[in-house]
Amino acid sequence: MSWSKLKQNLESFLCPALDGKVEYSSTSYRYVADKAGLCYITVDKKNILNMSDKSNVIKWYQSEQEVKNDSDIYIPISDEEIEAIRKAMNGKVPEDRLKVMARSKKKSELAKELLSAQSTLSKSNFTVVATKFLATSIEESIESKDILLNILALVDRRVGKKRIINMSDTIKLKHPIVQYFYELRLSTF
Repeated sequence: MSWSKLKQNLESFLCPALDGKVEYSSTSYRYVADKAGLCYITVDKKNILNMSDKSNVIKWYQSEQEVKNDSDIYIPISDEEIEAIRKAMNGKVPEDRLKVMARSKKKSELAKELLSAQSTLSKSNFTVVATKFLATSIEESIESKDILLNILALVDRRVGKKRIINMSDTIKLKHPIVQYFYELRLSTF
């Protein structure tokens, strides 16, 4: 599919409040064989997501420790997770320490997921992911670990207000760029 047709299809799915505000752009290099071009997403004419540029407005993590030490990331823990730690430690650990251990374990898992998704995004081809988005269900795109699929789903008109509001807890566990587009979409209500 040509870039202009792909862009037209993606923009036809934008929610009405973001139409003209969110734009998909591409540059290509005609005579350079190994350069497929750059794709990026702009909001109000500001480059927000350029997949090959780590100096974006949004925070990009370089290591697992950065994710673990980020105070902006809130990790909710359930009673089941605390109970699993209690059983693993044979009940010999104080209650407040169990919560710290459960949160630390969950933060490590989240850090690995975020770094994996971030590295996949920087290597991915925008047109391939966008074409996949157009071919898959909106539920798959929302639940995917792919950052770009999450972003495309969040700005999609098929995702309603109730679903967006109900996603608030799960969005806290996503990459900051996904959180940015979630907040952008929330601002349209």
